[in-house]
Amino acid sequence: SWVMVLFACLSAFFISAGGNVINDFFDIDIDRINKPNRLLPRGKITLSSALIWSFFLFLIGLFLSLQVRPLSLLIAFIVCGFLVLYSHTLKKTLLWGNLTVSVVSALAFVYGGIATKDFRLSLIPAAFALLFHLGREILKDIEDIKGDSSAGASTLPIKLGVKFSLNICTLIFLFLIGLTVLPYFLHIFSFIYFLVVVLGVDLGLIYLIWSMRQNHSPSNLHRLSNFLKIEMLAGLAAIFLGKF
Repeated sequence: SWVMVLFACLSAFFISAGGNVINDFFDIDIDRINKPNRLLPRGKITLSSALIWSFFLFLIGLFLSLQVRPLSLLIAFIVCGFLVLYSHTLKKTLLWGNLTVSVVSALAFVYGGIATKDFRLSLIPAAFALLFHLGREILKDIEDIKGDSSAGASTLPIKLGVKFSLNICTLIFLFLIGLTVLPYFLHIFSFIYFLVVVLGVDLGLIYLIWSMRQNHSPSNLHRLSNFLKIEMLAGLAAIFLGKF
């Protein structure tokens, strides 16, 4: 039912929004160093208002999940808990924060798949999303190393160094590139998918690997992190077109 899919999309939208707000709430001290132009560090929004708004968004998302399936409500509730736990504690730990974001991002596809007759196809983009966001989160940790250090975080680049973290990012993205072509050769998705994923995603990831290894300054890593958002859209387009 397209109505159920719509409710699933809206539910994920509001839960994601709530997660972003609660993350900014707990990141206020770090953002004063890394991102001072955001609304909370500038004092444009109070911390209490941000906290109330976050939980209001979560409640809307949970209510909408009720309109899909009982399993959707369970996943939505678990994700809300993970997002709060991530922002409060896990993001400052070694890899656990990165893995939490990656798993939650992957669950978004499974969450949407539950609203359809057969969710198994959603496991393919879920696997891609897990690796994609894991690499991106480590990249962002390298970018934010200054602010994270001042907040006492124990992220991968802080504990094991920038060079090691760049190597891990490289391995993750290379593995992802190899994984993206499998659905075509396994005759799951069409040649259109193969063209879009290779030209729109994989070539971009190769460029990203080259660029981050040539220049791992915060400004370049921030640019590459935003570039990956475009890569996300290309990946979604490839999946969407893959059944034509």
